[in-house]
Amino acid sequence: MKLLAVSGLLASLAVAGGTWAQDVGYHAKPKSYIVYAAESQTIVAAKSAVLELHFRVQDGFHINSHTPKAEYLLPTTMELDPADGVKTAVLEYPAGTAYTLSFEPNEKLDVYSGAFTVKLPVMAAPGEHKLLGTLHYQACDHAACYPPRTLPVEVLFTAK
Repeated sequence: MKLLAVSGLLASLAVAGGTWAQDVGYHAKPKSYIVYAAESQTIVAAKSAVLELHFRVQDGFHINSHTPKAEYLLPTTMELDPADGVKTAVLEYPAGTAYTLSFEPNEKLDVYSGAFTVKLPVMAAPGEHKLLGTLHYQACDHAACYPPRTLPVEVLFTAK
């Protein structure tokens, strides 16, 4: 009998949930904490060049930089698949910015928030090229960190 009463209460809450959630200011987490701006770029063929990969962390969130200050923090990293006619060098990640949590004022985190750019040194044969890869990151807000995620990345460029 108690089980039926609890399940009935849960069903009532589920029906009213949309209104209740809006009334208390609850906001659902975004499906993606980062947006990648896939912009086609042009470089000189058979010469060293640098492609810029532009990302934006959604407002209200931050991600650990590539070099977080503590071992237990997951760094932001990118992996790119090899592509015919393209040689890549080590990715150049930007420096992070200092961030302090209100409940841990003595600990400074090294994070990316807002817009950030990763630089990709390349050398490529003439033609159109596509590099596929993933950005690995962990998003956090002022109160919690969320499970690590990956963002598909497609780098399009032309070597002339």
